Parts: sequence; C-alpha cells; structure tokens
Amino acid sequence: MKKNILIIFTGGTFSMKIDKKTGGAIPRYSGTELLNKIPDAKKLANLICYDFGKYPGPHMTPQLMLKLSKKITQLISKNNITGVVVTHGTDTLEETAYFLDLTVKTKIPIVVIGSMKNSSEPDWDGPQNFTDAIRVCLNNKCRGIGVLVCLNGEINAASEVTKTFTDELDTFSSLDFGKLGIVRNNKIILNRLPRKLEKINSSKIDTNVDMLTVYAGMDEKFFKFSADSKAHGIVVEALGVGNVPPAAFNGIEYAVKKNIPIVLVSRCPAGETLDIYSYPGAGKHLHNLGVIFAEYLNGQKARIKLMLALGKTKDKKKLKKLFEKNLN
Repeated sequence: MKKNILIIFTGGTFSMKIDKKTGGAIPRYSGTELLNKIPDAKKLANLICYDFGKYPGPHMTPQLMLKLSKKITQLISKNNITGVVVTHGTDTLEETAYFLDLTVKTKIPIVVIGSMKNSSEPDWDGPQNFTDAIRVCLNNKCRGIGVLVCLNGEINAASEVTKTFTDELDTFSSLDFGKLGIVRNNKIILNRLPRKLEKINSSKIDTNVDMLTVYAGMDEKFFKFSADSKAHGIVVEALGVGNVPPAAFNGIEYAVKKNIPIVLVSRCPAGETLDIYSYPGAGKHLHNLGVIFAEYLNGQKARIKLMLALGKTKDKKKLKKLFEKNLN
C-alpha cells in the first residue's frame, strides 16, 4: 500500500513559467497542475495536495511562515502522513525551512524544496527535486532529524544550509559542516546527523526585528535609528569572528541601554562568532555589554530565531540562553 505524503505548494520558481508579455518568469501553476506535469511522483506515494499560495520567494513573510507552520501541524495531526514536502521560492527558502524546523513538532520528515529553473526551461530541475524529496520522506532514516532541504540531489539540514549562488543548481550548501547526505540512483545515502536540533515553543512571533550589516568605517547612525524607531530586537552582522568599528560599538551600546536585545553573527559566509579580541569594538567588549552571540547562524536565520524567541519571552537572560547554549 502506498504511503501518504503531504505536498504543500507555496509557489516560487517551481510554479513559474515565462510570461510572453514581459519575457520574465511569473507564478502560474497550482499544485494540482504541477503534479500533472510530474507523473512519476504519483507512482511513489499517495500525494495529498494543499495549495498554500503562489508566492515568489521575496513575497514570503514571517507572518506567512507562522501560518504555514500552523497549517502543517494541523494537517499532519488529522491525516496518516508519512512525510511532508514543501515547495518554496529559493530566495527565502532557508528562512522558511529554519522557521519550520524551530516550530513544527514531529518526527516525520519535512523536506523543503524549490527549483532554480522555471517550467518553461528545458532543464527545469523542479521535477527531480520533487521526486527526490518524496524519496527522502519515505526513508525511515530521515525521521526525527529535523526539517531538511533537498535540491540538486543533496540533503541538508534546515538549520545549517544557505543559498550560496544566485542562479546555480548547486546553490544550497552547508558551508560549516557539509551536507547530511545525497540522493543517488533514487537511493538515500546519509553520512551524518544535524549538528543540533531545537524547538522554540512560541505560538506567535515579534516581527519588529531589524538586521544591520557592519562595514568598514561604520558609525552609530543606523543603530541609533533602529533603537529610536523602537525596534524590539536587532541582529548585527559583524566583521570576522564578531567585531565592529569603535563608532559602531557606540551605536550598539546606545541600543543596549535602550534595553533592546542585540544578537551578533558574522557577515562571513562561514564560521562562528567568538569573543576572542579585546581592542575597542571587539567581541569581548560586545559580549560584556550583553550582546548575544549566535554561534554558527547567519543573519537571516538569527533574525528568524530572535523573532520566535521574542514571541516567547522578553527576558534577556532567557534569550541569551536560547542562543548561547553551547558557548563556553
């Protein structure tokens, strides 16, 4: 008997085709229409289709992510579901995948996919990514290891993966720890487990969180603007392992005195944040100021986590504990 796989269609390039008037790709197909274009998928499992929307990646919002998370939780609780495949625009795919990873409580595989080519292109990668994801869902070894991202035959953890190229098929990579496994000859090969699995039990989010990228010579202007605009949190993409120019430090100090939680990541594409320098503006002074270090998270993921954390608590000590569990 075929197992039930829930397919959530949210849009993205996967659902697009070239518009004759503009010459560019636009959302076009519903979930049912896409399934009809991929007949091999129906041979693998009993597919239960739910159309969440036709959102291009840049149109996805944290509010929609929360709605999606609640919808998945509702649908898997009412049906005998073996796994979930979520189609998504690649521009914000890692953020939605991480949001689901932090919020959906289940052991069944949830696999988020997209495509780098639209359906009008002869090398459309959507169908292969789609059938690969179904195979991941059907594999027992993929249970209980968090939300997964599967494109180009590679399986990555939602908490670790990021989009690294603007338009290459192998754009999604886990730069710090490497992929979890691969889909080869229709078989699932897992080489390791995710570095960490965690949940944030929050039924709401606080979207009033800004993100600022530090640059050479940056001053306090944008930090003061964010604080005076009454942001509830700020994610700072710092230099190197977690350092900022002295004038930027003054801006961060200004925000901290306004009781705004500050989460620090690196603007580098890989590596963790550490408080190993103590010159003016360096990590030790930031950490002593109360700035929260986010380990290996990038800026966009840290913002997702902070929004969820602020939906649960405003207590700075509790927020710090959520981010710095493994920091020595």
